[in-house]
Amino acid sequence: MKRFLFLLALAAVSCVSGPTAPAPDDPAKEARMEWFSQAKLGIFIHWGIYSRGDWSESWAFHNGTVSMEDYFAQEADFTASAYDPAEWVRLIRESGARYTVITSKHHDGFALWDTKAGDVSAVKTSAAGRDVLTPFVEEVRRQGGLKLGLYFSLIDWPREDYPNVFRAGPARYDIHKEPERWKHFLAFNSAQLKELSEAYNPDLYWFDGDWEFNSEEWNAPGIVAQLRETNPDVIVNSRIAGNGDYDTPELGVPVVRPASRWWETCMTINDSWGFRKKDVDFKSPDTILRMLVDCMSLGGNLLLDIGPRADGTIPQEEIDILKELGRWTSKHAEAVYPTRAGIPAGHVQAYTTLNKAGDILYLYFPYAPNESIEIKGLKSRVKNVRVVGTGETLDWKQYNDIDWSQTPGVYYINVPTRVLDPRMTVLAVEMESPCTLYEGTGQVISFNE
Repeated sequence: MKRFLFLLALAAVSCVSGPTAPAPDDPAKEARMEWFSQAKLGIFIHWGIYSRGDWSESWAFHNGTVSMEDYFAQEADFTASAYDPAEWVRLIRESGARYTVITSKHHDGFALWDTKAGDVSAVKTSAAGRDVLTPFVEEVRRQGGLKLGLYFSLIDWPREDYPNVFRAGPARYDIHKEPERWKHFLAFNSAQLKELSEAYNPDLYWFDGDWEFNSEEWNAPGIVAQLRETNPDVIVNSRIAGNGDYDTPELGVPVVRPASRWWETCMTINDSWGFRKKDVDFKSPDTILRMLVDCMSLGGNLLLDIGPRADGTIPQEEIDILKELGRWTSKHAEAVYPTRAGIPAGHVQAYTTLNKAGDILYLYFPYAPNESIEIKGLKSRVKNVRVVGTGETLDWKQYNDIDWSQTPGVYYINVPTRVLDPRMTVLAVEMESPCTLYEGTGQVISFNE
């Protein structure tokens, strides 16, 4: 009997998404990651000379699709003639995003700001002839409500002091045989990062390109230490050879919750990072909304990319998607920002999250239920169910809830058609105590009154 009761106790667990909850981190990291954990949605911006729309960003010459000469000829078309940073920021804020990340410099070395360390920039070598990063940063700060992230490529393929340039071609030099040449490049990177930190003091650095060298070779710990000299609370993503604060899986939401305490999925809005003339395969608002809620249910964020054209205009399809995201996030704000990862799969046919106290279970379902929503294995007593965004209370029943059984009854929530959101409906299941689940295999009735 004691063994039976022990197994029943093991079957009852507090609500976590995945087999175990991530362990707490050090207090300083906990503090600086607080805003990130509540942000849920960020907007990525890929903008550079590749935004003419003929070829991919940087990879076009690296992979041999186009010559480097033809690739850099695009600088003549990077005019930023219709660029309206105030409108960009208004649109991003309207989407419901809480942070934004813009490509200050991609692998091609083209800098959006007036860098003094390098010779390739919007100011010095493009038709725009001016700094296009500063006006965007100023609008982010002026309008408020957004944290600022700067994408920075550790790689700078075209520079003569960078070892690699073509995927199939030989390296310019071996960094271990010519260490001074490599140190010269690292000093250049350090100088540009110093410029960005001192000019813009970003809340987040989004590094990329670390795969070509290891942590020691990049001096990655030294880079992070340098950034924190300016801003001790700056957040750094994982792509700096294992020295970052959070993981960044790309182009796919994880199936199970990542082991990292904090993470985001970066996702294209169509099939390309930067603007591409021929890429009209835009994801639907429903698809992107499901991706967002999927990330939320696993305790992560969605970093959704947009690609403005070289003149600074944003494709209408992208504008429409961001505005529809904004309609939904505004209506359901309660079930977006102050939430944490939901319950494991199998308890309900819906995405889920929990409030911080754990006594409200949010259900997100992108379909019209056939009569009702079923929740099984919920040991915490339900006291109320309401529709998020309207507050309407819904009827529910619990079947087979037997006081002597360790297996809880099954809840059925009636969801009439009139309460459905056009995209995704959200219910708040309010409980008498923090969420506890039964995750056993059931039991055989051996006693009945």
